[in-house]
Amino acid sequence: MKLIVAAVSARPPDWVAAGWTEYARRMPRELPLELIEIKPEPRSSGKTAQAMMALEATRIDARLPARCRRIALDESGEAPTTRQLAERLAKWMVDGADVAFIIGGPDGLDPRIKDNADETMRLSSLTLPHALVRVILAEALYRAVSVTKSHPYHRD
Repeated sequence: MKLIVAAVSARPPDWVAAGWTEYARRMPRELPLELIEIKPEPRSSGKTAQAMMALEATRIDARLPARCRRIALDESGEAPTTRQLAERLAKWMVDGADVAFIIGGPDGLDPRIKDNADETMRLSSLTLPHALVRVILAEALYRAVSVTKSHPYHRD
């Protein structure tokens, strides 16, 4: 099983790449963290936001494994605690299927992605820069893994 973060984004700043790399490196071998960067639709194309999100959705679907648990990151999703995320992670590990967390572009995710997701989750009630979301998510997943292993990284 692997954890996949599919992010619609242009090349992020170096500090984002460094943060991602640090948390991905910390993940256990049996639970690798993989980043799939999805090319965003150019915002200068004159297309509507809905049209751009639909094109990005097609790119997302093309890049994700056919059989994976899909979790759409969206402001209207459930905000799990670290312990709740750790409990979900433990269940997913028993299931064995890859888990894909999907981060939309500047306009968000196409409704088709959200409707077809197994779950919708939010990391914060705050609006976060899309590049930063991947780092926060990577840390949250690393922390959840540490909880499942009773590692002292997480403190209640």
